[in-house]
Amino acid sequence: MSNHHTIVGFKIKGIRESKNLSIEEIAERSGLSPEQIASIENDEHLPSLGPLIKIARALGVRLGTFLDDNDELGPVVSRAADRFKDRSISFSNGATDARKHMEYHPLAQQKAGRHMEPFIIEINPEESPEFQLSAHEGEEFIYVMEGEVEVIYGKDTFKLNAGDSIFYDSIVKHHVHGAPGKSAKILAVVYIPF
Repeated sequence: MSNHHTIVGFKIKGIRESKNLSIEEIAERSGLSPEQIASIENDEHLPSLGPLIKIARALGVRLGTFLDDNDELGPVVSRAADRFKDRSISFSNGATDARKHMEYHPLAQQKAGRHMEPFIIEINPEESPEFQLSAHEGEEFIYVMEGEVEVIYGKDTFKLNAGDSIFYDSIVKHHVHGAPGKSAKILAVVYIPF
């Protein structure tokens, strides 16, 4: 397991302080609670992607700024052999107990100025979690590599198996998780206009 999520909180705090913004100002701009932002910055709470996107917008930076290692202007190649070596970022996927239900393996951390965030995401099984749906600007594409996935989108629930994919507008409340008790691996590409 890597500790990349500690870096995410640390980076958010650093950017916020460099812009002389208070946690309250970011809370007001993002629609999140000051407590939620403080817990993300202090690495007490593993955020899901939705809140991170809202914090990025409130700070006026790309989501990638929180995840970046380097700034590469040319193409970025992500080798399979390197993908699972200490490169992952653990997020809670919005389940209320905030265990590490999802392990994100970013595929473009070095790519500067990107608007798309591609990830391989490993989803651990969970029996009857409580979900918080999230909505944010942009689009998402998900391709199921292994296992079974459920996507709640608005009032609908879509069940996807290996080989299935879904493309949707992120502005509608949504949540991605494994089918009950099942693990899964997905390719997810999140596009965030800036």
